[in-house]
Amino acid sequence: MKRFEFTVGQKMIPGFLYGTAWKEERTERCVEEALAAGFRGIDTANQRKHYFEAGVGRALKRVFASGDVNRDDVFIQTKFTDERGQDHRLPYDRAAAPADKVNQSLASSLAHLGIDYLDAFILHGPSMPYGLSQIDWETWGAMEACQREGTVGFLGVSNISREQLQELCAGAATLPTFVQNRCFARTGWDRDVRQFCREKGIIYQGFSLLTANLEIFHDPRFGAIVGRTGATPAQVVFRFALGIGMLPLTGTTDPVHMRQDLACVDLELSDDDLAVIESIAG
Repeated sequence: MKRFEFTVGQKMIPGFLYGTAWKEERTERCVEEALAAGFRGIDTANQRKHYFEAGVGRALKRVFASGDVNRDDVFIQTKFTDERGQDHRLPYDRAAAPADKVNQSLASSLAHLGIDYLDAFILHGPSMPYGLSQIDWETWGAMEACQREGTVGFLGVSNISREQLQELCAGAATLPTFVQNRCFARTGWDRDVRQFCREKGIIYQGFSLLTANLEIFHDPRFGAIVGRTGATPAQVVFRFALGIGMLPLTGTTDPVHMRQDLACVDLELSDDDLAVIESIAG
């Protein structure tokens, strides 16, 4: 099976990430199975409401102890989540300043994951639906400081509009390396944000590529591509994502599907195929 990777400076970034949201008690098993299947990128968050970060860490500890996979082999990214995205299980002091919350959350993440550095630290989303608040700027500044200190490799931001991303890039000392958004076919697969990312050299990470776009599976044009290639619908979607320069995430809990999803890199889609899929529901 071929591998697909992105390059940032001298660092190679896996071209496919395994997402750990909404797994709860299945998190440990799923992470171990994902690494066994061949995934070398793990996405999580210090947001107990939707993620079990400590479960990811326990799985990593067992896998690293086995010697089959080393820490340097695995790209690990987690997120700082503002209080509005949390439940009562906060990874920081509610009364702390934004910068202190970032530092407390990062320290908690490193402890959960059993590692001493993060490959990527992602702002889980701006604190407001529109624009960026003073809290957002203080949070991003604290994340930049974590990167300067060497605890964090790359920075990113999730759940962000093009307008917010433009504002961030115009005012930040450090531009994000990654943008991670839920990606809807009906918006041209987040066309506006992806276009801005291309202009700025930002790697776009797409999540919910399957669950947010079930309607495309009923489109005869998509069905024709699936039928001609003999691939699964999921493989076609993920290979399409790679073909348009996107770094996809999958969150499947099925080891068979994990291997199938990774095998999408061996699938050949033409430029016409990519154009057809990009136009569906767009």
